[in-house]
Amino acid sequence: MDFHLDTLLNLPNVTVFTAYQKEGFFILKLELLNSGINCPFCGHYTDNLHQNRPNLVRDLAICGQGVYLEVPRRQFHCVHCKKAPTERLSFKEMGRNYTIRYENYIYERVKELTIEQVSENEQLSPNQVENIFKRIARQKKKTGELRHA
Repeated sequence: MDFHLDTLLNLPNVTVFTAYQKEGFFILKLELLNSGINCPFCGHYTDNLHQNRPNLVRDLAICGQGVYLEVPRRQFHCVHCKKAPTERLSFKEMGRNYTIRYENYIYERVKELTIEQVSENEQLSPNQVENIFKRIARQKKKTGELRHA
C-alpha cells in the first residue's frame, strides 16, 4: 500500500513538501498546487506572485503529537485592478493561526472538559482556548447550529 502524508492530511489543493519533528510537534511544510488565484477585487485570474511568506498554522494531532502546518501565504499582484490580494485558503480563516477543523475540535473538547484541561492537553494558553471556544460558539449560534435546551 502506497500511503502519503497528503492522504492523511486531507486538505484541498496542497501537498506535503517535507515533514520533520521539532520540540514535540510535527511540522508539515506544504506546497500549494494552484499557481494563481482569481482576484477577489475584480475577478480576473492572476499568477503574478508579489510575495510569499511562510505561516505556521496549528492542525489536528497525528499519532498523539501536535501538528503545525507551514503554509505558504501568497500575495499576488493583479495587473487588472492594481491591487495585491492575499490568497484565501479553504481550510483556514484569514488572520487565524489554526485550521478550521482544529478550532472545531477545541470547541468540542471544551464542551466535554474544562478550559484548563483542554489548555494543558493541547499546549495552548487558557486564553487561546477560551477565545477559540467563544468564536466558534458565536458562529454556530449565528448559523443556527446551537440549540437552546
